[in-house]
Amino acid sequence: MSEHRIGHYISGQINYGESDRTQPVHNPATGQVSGEVCLASPVDVDSAVAAAAAAFDSWADTPPIRRARVLFKFLELLNARKDDLARAIVAEHGKVFTDAQGEVARGIDIVEFACGIPQLLKGDYTEQVSRGIDNWTMRQPLGVVAGITPFNFPAMVPMWMFPVALAAGNTFILKPSPLDPSVSLMMADLLKQAGLPDGVFNVVQGDKTAVDALIDHTEVRALSFVGSTPIANTIYQRGAANGKRVQALGGAKNHLVVMPDADMDKTVDALIGAAYGSAGERCMAISVAVMVGDVADELVPRIAERARELKIKNGENLDAEMGPIVTRQAHERISGYIAKGVEEGAELVVDGRDFDASSVGEGCENGFWMGGTLFDHVTPDMTIYKEEIFGPVLACVRVPDIATAIQLINDHEFGNGVSCFTESGNVAREFGRRIQVGMVGINVPIPVPMSWHGFGGWKRSLFGDMHAYGEEGVRFYTKQKSIMQRWSQTIDTGAEFAMPTSK
Repeated sequence: MSEHRIGHYISGQINYGESDRTQPVHNPATGQVSGEVCLASPVDVDSAVAAAAAAFDSWADTPPIRRARVLFKFLELLNARKDDLARAIVAEHGKVFTDAQGEVARGIDIVEFACGIPQLLKGDYTEQVSRGIDNWTMRQPLGVVAGITPFNFPAMVPMWMFPVALAAGNTFILKPSPLDPSVSLMMADLLKQAGLPDGVFNVVQGDKTAVDALIDHTEVRALSFVGSTPIANTIYQRGAANGKRVQALGGAKNHLVVMPDADMDKTVDALIGAAYGSAGERCMAISVAVMVGDVADELVPRIAERARELKIKNGENLDAEMGPIVTRQAHERISGYIAKGVEEGAELVVDGRDFDASSVGEGCENGFWMGGTLFDHVTPDMTIYKEEIFGPVLACVRVPDIATAIQLINDHEFGNGVSCFTESGNVAREFGRRIQVGMVGINVPIPVPMSWHGFGGWKRSLFGDMHAYGEEGVRFYTKQKSIMQRWSQTIDTGAEFAMPTSK
């Protein structure tokens, strides 16, 4: 095993913790071990929380404009090092370089938003709410907060959380995925270079042991999580039982509805990119195409042809369209879903399991490679329709009309993202109004909101009532305080026993 060790970042320093537990980190394109990541013990988590707690008072007392200046410097450093971050993502996650660049760019958007925190923290003021009394509200930081983030966006998803949390005056502990942990340390280093005081941002690498310790730690005031629905549900319930504010984003089964009047060339492009980009390992990937009327007869053969022609290569190649699956275990899980689809009667049009890994290039024969998979005649009772596969598998469902399409989607347990391709303004309007999904695209296949709007699904795709980043993120990482004030010159003599009113 490589001697390259990936440790924690606590109080401004890399350390390797008191635990001797580690986990190998792979390059998915080659299948080779590139290093080992330390797995935190509860003692390591305690150390990170203690560092964050010690740094909180001073950071919270720092004027918001000065906190913003640190983030402005961080933003400058991110822009200078964005390709280095992207290369690190490719090496440990496997996504193609251009996709990794896009991930970093979307994270940078959130940092830019957070730089406006002085305006975002402004409260409300009402003069003379009652005789001689003024009332105002303010938003104050929570304290030590934590983010538990997934493998599929090791830069962007943490940046959904910590820039807003730090700008609002909190101190932060990041628990990234152990599958691609290096980017977290690179961001920690850039924050330190930007002038962030030690202890304000910390990283604990690890697995369930670290997560459990964060959930149960009394000093951790809030948890933000992105991952699968079962884990999101568990973290939400357990965190709430421990008195924490919890924002837990779960799984997805995103549909793209194709109307007969849609531009078919652009629809095929959208489906190929949204279904197979990042090997389908996105919570906003399109995994179900809902074909209205007879459009499937035209579209399915065209999608099949494009799926077979995907440029599947090591993500370092700039012309690569899809890279490998993140781990061998994930590859086996996705293969199992494909077998299940065949067993339950779906028509397997293109089988990604047939992909020839020897075509990728020298040194990549043992990588976790898979081609794009396409199913037709999928029905709502099938496993591949109901469950999140999180891989390059597109299922086509045929429906007679838009009303059936809307009902089909609304009946699904997930409500993360959805799209409708149409040239009809009326269809677009009715679809947007009636669909029970948190993020909707009209001729936009992956409708991820921009940084000032906020990200979040409905139903079992989100546990908690506040979305990630944007103004919702500011509300999540702050608590409102209301102050009513009057002075003795306006106070009548004598005790008052009635409920105060605005008399």
